[in-house]
Amino acid sequence: MKNATKVAMGGALVAPAASAQTKAAVKKDATGKSQKAFPFTTVVSFGNLLFVSGIGCRVQGTIEEETKWVLDEVEKNLVAAGSSLEKVLKVNIFMEDIKQFDRMNAVYKTRNWGTVFPARNTVQPAALPAGDYGLAIDCIAYV
Repeated sequence: MKNATKVAMGGALVAPAASAQTKAAVKKDATGKSQKAFPFTTVVSFGNLLFVSGIGCRVQGTIEEETKWVLDEVEKNLVAAGSSLEKVLKVNIFMEDIKQFDRMNAVYKTRNWGTVFPARNTVQPAALPAGDYGLAIDCIAYV
């Protein structure tokens, strides 16, 4: 917090110089799968960070069922990349109907996010991609 205050007050933080033995972080596909069908990667790793692309619901149901389905898919991707929901730092939720926020949130809060919930944004975009129902979720986690 001391450093956050310093930055907020206009001070600069300087990271310690990396030693010659420090391995440089490299952007790579953390899924190990071919991504030729779409112009994006489902999970990208950079150092110990994981960036999970937006995962939309592919099955129609209630918002509760759709939320569970998407969170299950997010969790599968995290586990496959060596992480878990407990290591999620930031979540973005894109809802087709923001009026269903409380119902979505009732399912979201039952998941094992660890002792601290991740930072989160929830918005209603103009539209979800074709074939997605209810909501889409992306996140940033660590390994």
